[in-house]
Amino acid sequence: MTKQALEQIPFLEGSTLLIDKPYGWTSFAVVAQLKKWTKAKIGHAGTLDPLASGLVICCTGKSTKTLGQLMGMDKEYTGIIRLGATTPTYDLESVPENIQCVLNYQDEELLAIRDTFLGHIEQFPPIHSAIKQDGKPIYEKARKGEEIVVKKRQVMIHSFDLEKIDLPEIHFRIRCSSGTYIRSMAHDFGQKLGCGGFLQALRRTAIGDFHIDAAYTIEEMGKHFGSVMNARIIIPKVSY
Repeated sequence: MTKQALEQIPFLEGSTLLIDKPYGWTSFAVVAQLKKWTKAKIGHAGTLDPLASGLVICCTGKSTKTLGQLMGMDKEYTGIIRLGATTPTYDLESVPENIQCVLNYQDEELLAIRDTFLGHIEQFPPIHSAIKQDGKPIYEKARKGEEIVVKKRQVMIHSFDLEKIDLPEIHFRIRCSSGTYIRSMAHDFGQKLGCGGFLQALRRTAIGDFHIDAAYTIEEMGKHFGSVMNARIIIPKVSY
């Protein structure tokens, strides 16, 4: 899909719109902002965590009927796993704890752990996730300290490249099936090493054949519609 001029997109009639979601925005905030600008019916083909940036597929008008066909496609992400600490949310939405030094791991050890994630694997979703139990997202129960039991799910990891190892950080690129929790992979990576780990940064770069290069930024959309943005930005206040 190529990036066409915004003035050529039939928002009201129906279109498939690729958006580069900013860090700190919820997917709901993106859709709400687009509705305000375009005045069109809009839905999205899968959420992206507020602390992640990158590709979100939105459909407008009659094209919202195709959303179901877009939700199950493979995803590609880049990001950073930080070793030597854990967080309750598996990312920087909560404060890192159990901090330790991890500067003595060899690349071969890290690559061996990486290999255990390739192919079909089972993972536990984070308890701080939007999976619903009894009609409510389980993160609501987690925040109240209620007991939560999550079931393992099988996912497919097509590729998992460690693009840069600069301990305690590991920069990666992952191609995986829909439903994969990259936060869980970061947590499990640290558990297998015995030092702990969490997801420090995440960016979704592709969904199926749709790529981030063809996505519009919120700034581009705002400039086109000549309007300011009104979303509430979520920025975590943590340190490590």
